[in-house]
Amino acid sequence: MRLGLLTRNPRAWCSQKIVEAMEARKIQPLCFSFSDLYARIAYRPVITIHGTVDAVRELDAVIVRPIGRGSLDEVIFRLDALHRMERQGLPVINPPSAIEKAVDKYRALTLLEENGIQVPRTVATENDRLTMVASQELGGDVVMKPIFGARGMGITRVSDAEIIGRISRTLAFHHHVLYLQEFIPHGTRDIRAFVVGENVVAAMYRVGTTWKTNVSQGADAVPLTPAAEVEELAVHAAKVLGCEVAGVDILEGPDGYVVNEINSQPGFHGLQSSTQIDVAGAIVDYVVDQYCR
Repeated sequence: MRLGLLTRNPRAWCSQKIVEAMEARKIQPLCFSFSDLYARIAYRPVITIHGTVDAVRELDAVIVRPIGRGSLDEVIFRLDALHRMERQGLPVINPPSAIEKAVDKYRALTLLEENGIQVPRTVATENDRLTMVASQELGGDVVMKPIFGARGMGITRVSDAEIIGRISRTLAFHHHVLYLQEFIPHGTRDIRAFVVGENVVAAMYRVGTTWKTNVSQGADAVPLTPAAEVEELAVHAAKVLGCEVAGVDILEGPDGYVVNEINSQPGFHGLQSSTQIDVAGAIVDYVVDQYCR
């Protein structure tokens, strides 16, 4: 059995753990990045890796780690290549359609809301003048964030109308979509539930020193045995977007649980530090059980 690991950096902690989990199960890992792909149209092999490996014929499945930054051309090609692999019969986890939905915050939240999941009240617009209307509609205390982004980078909480206007004008000048959410009081913690298939394999509280709770920005990982309601919510949210592996971020707000974001290529270094569960092993076991029998 041979599994591919599509990763920007095979020496990154999460990638190493997945490779170790494969090797512990006598699975041959093949690490590669998008720059290692060579894609053909109208002749074969369809896609080769490192110039020699026929991805469709020689791999049993591919696990996708973060696709990384890139130009519009690069990002579209990367997803097109994953779609092409999938159409040729190679299992891709997560499926490219799920990655596309999850990475776009606006699209993700619309799908969740349309499926009955409570999400933050949110406004998206290209018109910087309308952000003043939006901030009033959202209660005057808003979180501004990039519509594409992760790890809490570029996110700011603003309650001053003048500052909202200045930020909006700057972002609009550079052709960014303006994305505002109501601030939901949640203390200094939120929940990260790690979904694999139909189960939450591990969960944690992410506890920060401010309202930001990203482990990558210094928050502590505190082990959590989630309530059944949280597990059901996380699995449902992941399923709505088509994610087989997902990090689901949940706020405990005044009106109950709110799904704030879903990461289709979640890191788990912080989570692993708070649990005895082998997260990488759970991912590999799921892929083998679902696609390699």
